[in-house]
Amino acid sequence: MTKTDMKNDSSYFKRFFKAITGGSALLMIATFVAVVWANIDHTLYEHTWHDMLTIDVGKFHLKMSWHHWINDGLMAIFFFVVGLEIKREIIAGELSSIKQASLPIFGAIGGMVVPILFFFLFGLSEAANKGWGVPMATDIAFSLGILSMLGKRVPLSLKVFLTALAIVDDLGAVLIIALFYGGELQWTYLIIAGVLLGVLVIANMRNIQDLRLYTFLGFVIWYLFLESGTAGPGSGLHATIAGVLIAFTIPARPKVHVDSFLPRVNTGLKHFGEIPRSAHEIVLSDEQMHAVSKIEYAVRKVRSPLQYIEHQFHGFISLFVLPVFALANAGVVLSAGQDGADVLGKVSFAIAFSLVFGKVIGITAFAWLGVRLGFSIKPVGSSWMSFAGLGLLGGIGFTMSIFIASLAYKGLPDILNQAKIGIFIGSIVAGVVGFYLLKYSLKKDEDMVKNRR
Repeated sequence: MTKTDMKNDSSYFKRFFKAITGGSALLMIATFVAVVWANIDHTLYEHTWHDMLTIDVGKFHLKMSWHHWINDGLMAIFFFVVGLEIKREIIAGELSSIKQASLPIFGAIGGMVVPILFFFLFGLSEAANKGWGVPMATDIAFSLGILSMLGKRVPLSLKVFLTALAIVDDLGAVLIIALFYGGELQWTYLIIAGVLLGVLVIANMRNIQDLRLYTFLGFVIWYLFLESGTAGPGSGLHATIAGVLIAFTIPARPKVHVDSFLPRVNTGLKHFGEIPRSAHEIVLSDEQMHAVSKIEYAVRKVRSPLQYIEHQFHGFISLFVLPVFALANAGVVLSAGQDGADVLGKVSFAIAFSLVFGKVIGITAFAWLGVRLGFSIKPVGSSWMSFAGLGLLGGIGFTMSIFIASLAYKGLPDILNQAKIGIFIGSIVAGVVGFYLLKYSLKKDEDMVKNRR
């Protein structure tokens, strides 16, 4: 890789890092509003989000609560963007080679396996044990948001590690949701969805870039996944899985290769400049319009559909989808319910403990193991204490953890409330301790590098 390529990759990552952390403050505000609202008038909070919304257009009929529209609809868009990020990282990013990907992959595996083991050690009841997938999740927006508070002191290599780790973690969460948190299936719907996905795969292989095709068939595939359960919409294979699968079919190759972009644009500009024109003309001539169209085509097609969509959706995800999800899902009740249900229970402690200690031990130990076995290389100038700080930030489950908890404890409101409180406690502790540990360790890393010079 040339220095120019490394500079471009660094610049792209910094833009991505800024985009993904931009909505963290709004996410915090939405969470705070949800908690206050749920405790001031819990009945109104529940009634608002469980009010039904029906869309009936011709043969298309779908009736779900606002809560389901958000969790099965808006979150499908979120997972679609996650799928785009995973595909980009695999094709040309931090997961594009074993050498690049091995360290965050080892860390992510540890960050999923160890929290699950810790959770099972609490010996919960059968119903409560369904939430074993909750502490394995990492909230990429919050974890990177806290990392960004440390400013330029954080080496780019550590930012890349945490981002790649969170992306691999998201992929693991998607697989867990697909395999363990679905209901009984209507296979006819899934077979049809599979055929349509095959059509999109063929379109991708032929580099067909008409986004109307992917949008229309993508919507149909999402609907089929939504209706795949025998107990009604949202009861089968979760619709968010469709978002990831559709993302993998989006073309990543541009129509105009980057090497031919400047020659095309320069040729178009030269042609435009050579066209005779009158000083009194107000509008462009047909020949001038033709030259401008060629330039516009090069500008549009130098970006692949994958990069174009990902860029367009980041703001929508961070500034709308995730805050709305938090508003509809983060409303935990901080006092005992009418039936005397406990606010803090064994589930709360199991999730909080697993998020904090499971993540930091799993991520740090497995990353160390990867380096020790010779599969990975630790960034120069970064101590294992700094990796422990990153491991703690990986314990900020929040959005993803709440999402998995809502699937695991569907129909069990008291346990779900305890799970949310555990997620809150674990995420806050992991975030605060991780921030101060990194602040201390990064200063020591800087001093160590200076002393070596």
